[in-house]
Amino acid sequence: MIKEFCAENYTDIPTAIRNGAGRIELCDNLAVGGTTPSTGVIEEALHYAGEHSVPVMTMIRPRGGNFVYNDIELKIMHTDLIEAKKIGTDGVVFGCLTQENWLDEEALELLIETSEGLQITFHMAFDSLTKEDQFKAIDWLVEHDVHRILTHGGPAGSAIDENLPHLKELISYAAGRIIILPGGGISSQNREQIKEALGVEELHGTKIVAFDQ
Repeated sequence: MIKEFCAENYTDIPTAIRNGAGRIELCDNLAVGGTTPSTGVIEEALHYAGEHSVPVMTMIRPRGGNFVYNDIELKIMHTDLIEAKKIGTDGVVFGCLTQENWLDEEALELLIETSEGLQITFHMAFDSLTKEDQFKAIDWLVEHDVHRILTHGGPAGSAIDENLPHLKELISYAAGRIIILPGGGISSQNREQIKEALGVEELHGTKIVAFDQ
């Protein structure tokens, strides 16, 4: 199982890798759900994780709040993505929606094209879509070569156990065309149970690995 550790800056990355993290999602500002980390943080995270053969997925998100971005914000995301790619990030994590609560296809196509050669994760903006639209979104993201979707399977704040039935539906619909990456409320204590319940090989969380006492 790949345990993707959601890291706020560099601080906890060495401990997380030592304790079994197999991939890093690198963010800043986890209090608002994660934003783009600084260039220096990306460089150091890549250097350390690279020495341990652990890939790093860099968050590309200009602010907290919703996932509807204006032209200036999209320009910021585009520049940040180019810089992260230049530094050598293994992958990027982003998500853009429209005012009508659908995928911002034009923005996503720009970011996806710029991400050529990198792994791409569509983040929990996915959970803002209606359940009906989530299935259509899976098809669109598959067609555009996105590698995985990070999802809690339900509203933020809901228990992961409550969302297992919907997560199973998403995994079944994806049918191996794209990875459904469950996250939110998954810890070193319940990860094996969640893995067995869903039959997945990748899980995500800030507590996905135990930390030294």
